[in-house]
Amino acid sequence: MLQALLDAMGETLAAGSEKSSEESSEKILALLRSEPRLPARVLAERLGISPRAVEKQIAKLRERGRLRRIGPAKGGHWGVMQ
Repeated sequence: MLQALLDAMGETLAAGSEKSSEESSEKILALLRSEPRLPARVLAERLGISPRAVEKQIAKLRERGRLRRIGPAKGGHWGVMQ
């Protein structure tokens, strides 16, 4: 019985984590649409999450083809794909 409860809690937490991850991704895209030169550190501050979490979200968005870097790491900007 205890294991069933733990399993159910794990599934609930995983689903909540996925949802908040998707929300963070959409917020990142919205911010980068309006200000494409924002660094990950500033995105993290505005969203109230860690810079590492922003970097992970950016990596996922790039893999999915929703975000790409235009120009060099310093001096470039983000392109949000439709």
